[in-house]
Amino acid sequence: MAIRKILIANRGEITCRVIRSCRDLGISTVAVYSEADADALHVALADEAHAIGPAPTAQSYLNQAAVLAAIKASAAEAVHPGYGFLAENPAFARSVEAAGRTWIGARPKTIEDMGDKQRARDIALASGVPVLPGSPRFAPGDTAGLDRAAARVGFPLLVKAAAGGGGIGMRRVDGPDDLARQVETTQALAERSFADGTIYLERFIDGARHVEVQVLGLGDGGGLHVLDRDCSVQRRFQKVIEEAPAPEIPDAVRWAMRQAAMDLVRHETYRGAGTVEFIYDPATEAFYFLEMNTRIQVEHAATEMITDLDLVAAQIEIAQGTYAPPAQHAVTARGHAIECRVYAERPEKNFLPAPGLLETFRLPGPSADLRIDHGLREGDRITPHYDPMIAKVIARGTDRSQAIERLATALAEIEIAGLSTNLTFLRQVMADPAFRRAPPATDYIARATYKQGKDA
Repeated sequence: MAIRKILIANRGEITCRVIRSCRDLGISTVAVYSEADADALHVALADEAHAIGPAPTAQSYLNQAAVLAAIKASAAEAVHPGYGFLAENPAFARSVEAAGRTWIGARPKTIEDMGDKQRARDIALASGVPVLPGSPRFAPGDTAGLDRAAARVGFPLLVKAAAGGGGIGMRRVDGPDDLARQVETTQALAERSFADGTIYLERFIDGARHVEVQVLGLGDGGGLHVLDRDCSVQRRFQKVIEEAPAPEIPDAVRWAMRQAAMDLVRHETYRGAGTVEFIYDPATEAFYFLEMNTRIQVEHAATEMITDLDLVAAQIEIAQGTYAPPAQHAVTARGHAIECRVYAERPEKNFLPAPGLLETFRLPGPSADLRIDHGLREGDRITPHYDPMIAKVIARGTDRSQAIERLATALAEIEIAGLSTNLTFLRQVMADPAFRRAPPATDYIARATYKQGKDA
């Protein structure tokens, strides 16, 4: 049955993005908003909007009861969760389905399995996907066998929150002397962020790159991959710049990585859009499963730019059972795309968020080779309650070099005033000869020789 009305359980840029695809499909949209977002762009763009509570996320966008009440009040037939907030909350997905609505996403059981990072490792192993050496779980206060487990994994290693995601709850440890402190710190952060302080250890590979494969699963073991992306430019294990397809990977390795992602899709009879993320070691040309994100990604736009596919529309059509996937061999890259995220933050102060008033907000006009996704207007305020992303800027070229030039030109034309941003930092990256020569490793920002985000 065709879906006629979708509630988007999110805010800002991703809600505006989903609304665009819904309009193209002739589907009406319902927005939800907190008190801080009453005049937000996503509210203005939707066909209908419902208030769900005060500004703090726990009282609004994470308040399942309030969102479920809005679903009922609006008579929405389906729910698109976007990314973040409740997008990977299996209890919320189950509640949506129990209310007789269509959940536009992975099955709740899959969300649950992949949300537990160690369980996801076990599933990847069962699917025949290579996995980095790791350890058993350690609950808060339980350190028995920790030193032995670390010795088996080997240094450097990462202490990782079992329930973590998006780079939150990860600490690098270079030697045994710092292990106990970092485990305690990570467990405390995980308890606050995810209500689960369980951690595990995983080998860290110096000089590695972060490469992910975009997949679309049909829920019956079938599906296809939509090429790959490089997401190695990160701060605090969180992505800042992404490229599609991932550059400078041998053809045989690229093929094997994509096939491994599809092995996982088939093993899980995966449904919907998702990404299978890998650590790639250029020195050995080996790759290892990192995690699977069971939702649309912030960086999906880079893939859309080189394939001309609408991944959000595909999500919706898979959910309503009408998706007709292209043949795998027909999914090819048209040039190269680079996406960067413009944030209200202070790169010179370890990229701390910098809330404030968006007094000036001027963007270059979009074109066939330039796309800008955002959910803000001049005069809006970036509040401390939500992620401080201002916009995503995506440029396409016939090759990586041309994509970099076009993105650099677009960044130079953006005018933002009233708050601190990472624009200078992003411009410096695009001008950096090392970045232009070759795709960087995940430690690129930490090793950057220029002044991060400071004007010369």
